[in-house]
Amino acid sequence: MYLQKLSLVNYKSIASELFEFDAKINCFVGNNGVGKTNVLDAIYYLSYTKSYFNAIASQNIKHGEDFFMIEGDYLMEENRVDKILCSVKKGNKKVVKKNGKAYDKFADHIGNVPLVMISPSDRDLIIEGSETRRKFMDGVISQQDRMYLQNLINYNKLLTQRNALLKYFAANRTFDALNLKVYNEQLSDLSVRIYEKRNWFLQEFAPIFNQCYQEISNSKEEVQLLYKTQLHEKPLLSLLDDFLEKDRVLQYTSVGIHKDDLQFELNGYPIKKFGSQGQQKSYLIALKLAQFEFTKQLTGKKPILLFDDVFDKLDENRVSQVINLVNKDHFGQIFISDTHTQRTENVVKATQQSYKIFQLQ
Repeated sequence: MYLQKLSLVNYKSIASELFEFDAKINCFVGNNGVGKTNVLDAIYYLSYTKSYFNAIASQNIKHGEDFFMIEGDYLMEENRVDKILCSVKKGNKKVVKKNGKAYDKFADHIGNVPLVMISPSDRDLIIEGSETRRKFMDGVISQQDRMYLQNLINYNKLLTQRNALLKYFAANRTFDALNLKVYNEQLSDLSVRIYEKRNWFLQEFAPIFNQCYQEISNSKEEVQLLYKTQLHEKPLLSLLDDFLEKDRVLQYTSVGIHKDDLQFELNGYPIKKFGSQGQQKSYLIALKLAQFEFTKQLTGKKPILLFDDVFDKLDENRVSQVINLVNKDHFGQIFISDTHTQRTENVVKATQQSYKIFQLQ
């Protein structure tokens, strides 16, 4: 599977562009602000039906225009070509189509075109709160398990409804234990499924991540991923009972799998506090390369791999290790953005793979 053609109209800073890609490596080079990252983000959009950087669809429309359109032609198995189209018009709902047929639920598209993006903004995984790390974990699992994604959607809907009920109780100085119990039981049922899947994910994913990091760092450091959840201690129903009074005061649900987190450690210490910039970047690249390998093993498809300006702040040795990983036969199509044309060409030549370089102005 690979992306043959990409057509963009009014996407972010890009008025209109048409690209025809190499099956292996494609590079976008040019100064900052010319739209390199926007092209990669459009490719991401075709896989996830949303931007990597801005989830508000209308804010991705080029200034002064009232719509954007992204269209990609993918060569799939048995030489079948799938056309994926994503479009947004101000005041209208987003449209996602596959071969001319619109999806009723965007979730049905997730996993059809597996993709992994590596970007400087991934540093949010380390410096931001638990929600960012949960989204990473959920995104990786959802690419190969649509039932998990649906359970997650249902859980979040019920959570919103339970929170609204708590606010209603407070505003009207009333309380209905029976009504709340209905939400508690439904949330509990879904939380068990989500918790078990996340637990399984960490057990399978952590060894792959460890191997990727060792290859990038030449085995100089030890890393660990830990799954932090209140459900390790008690079932959700018990937690909801224990924290009922607190939830009534706060007017929202303070316990549950929506509070889960991933703990990133380097040599036994939090990488956020004790990792250098280069170590943190290596950690994040290892996470994403592990996502690639994990997805490939479970789906049997080679995800498209996007490298957005990742060679800054990596020393020459670590860049070399990353390229050695990418050069293995089990990688598919790769997209790279960089500000240094010569550096990019040197990197891709070293892979001895076919490539195209697009100089953006």
